[in-house]
Amino acid sequence: MRANKLSCFLIAGAVVACGTALFARPAEAGGLKAQAFLTQAKIPPKLTEGGLLGFARGNSMKLLHESNDAEIKQRKWKANLVVSFNKPIDDMEFNVLFYDIQDGPRRFVEDMSTMLNNRNEKTFVQPLTLGRPTFRPNRQMELVVTVKREEVGKLKFGVLGEEIKRSGEVSFSDEETGAKKKK
Repeated sequence: MRANKLSCFLIAGAVVACGTALFARPAEAGGLKAQAFLTQAKIPPKLTEGGLLGFARGNSMKLLHESNDAEIKQRKWKANLVVSFNKPIDDMEFNVLFYDIQDGPRRFVEDMSTMLNNRNEKTFVQPLTLGRPTFRPNRQMELVVTVKREEVGKLKFGVLGEEIKRSGEVSFSDEETGAKKKK
């Protein structure tokens, strides 16, 4: 009786293990991983892949500063995104999803698709422009790199900028309030 229970337990365990292996997601099965870096420094031309990664690591920023060359409502955050995969992604595109995480759970903001010229490359540079009002100043953000809808890398960062100043005063015309003009 005890041997029957033990063998049933072992068989059930083997079935669960096989089922788990069959339904593993492609990114987990393939082990594809990505590192992402944001930099606002100008990337020197003609760097090797190793040189580019060294530059990106050394100049990586966790807080992006907005441009101040326009009025507040038209300001933007400009940066370069460097994404390095541990192996070629074997696809013609990858996506970067932007989330606002300031208030707790992820709130989707925007997505960016990057088309590839060569599916055998592992490292990519993508210029970014994050504009208002889609992106708001002084928020914590997260970017998530996905390949075939699987998350393979992420990076938390902040966007710093000037808030629109409001006076706190409200004024209404006589027509809006229904008041009659004195004669």
